Amino acid sequence: MNLALRNTAPAGLALLAAAMLGAAFAFEHVAGLAPCVLCWWQRYAWMAVLGLAAPAAALGGRAGATLFALAAAAALAGAGIALYHVGVEQHWWSGTAQCGVAPGAAASVEDRLRQLLAAPVVRCDEIAWSFAGLSMAAWNGAIAAAAGVLALASLRRNFSERSP
Repeated sequence: MNLALRNTAPAGLALLAAAMLGAAFAFEHVAGLAPCVLCWWQRYAWMAVLGLAAPAAALGGRAGATLFALAAAAALAGAGIALYHVGVEQHWWSGTAQCGVAPGAAASVEDRLRQLLAAPVVRCDEIAWSFAGLSMAAWNGAIAAAAGVLALASLRRNFSERSP
């Protein structure tokens, strides 16, 4: 199999991760939708996908396949985080202790009070945006799950073509 063809799937996953991060930051900085802590966790998963899939595309071979498998796992972990977030939005279960709490360390109670009063409170259990009846977390989860499953299928296909 051609090296460029083998590296198409990791490159595509890296581009998807970059697009998802770009969309998340656009929703934040252009549309004004501040992320909650669970939104950040989902972004961290996409950052991991990008950080693993991009070198996988560049390396190829067994090392690239290993990184690509880890990128697929990160995408599936992101899907799990998104599912958890959807459950919090739907009030199926409670969010984390950080949901609705402004982040940051404070040297004193007065500093913490100033931080809390100055920072917008972003709750994990409130849907800030939806399309076609699905929240941003639900869309993120569906895309991450599809990306992870397709990446694993690509790996399986690539390895089954090599075996006798």
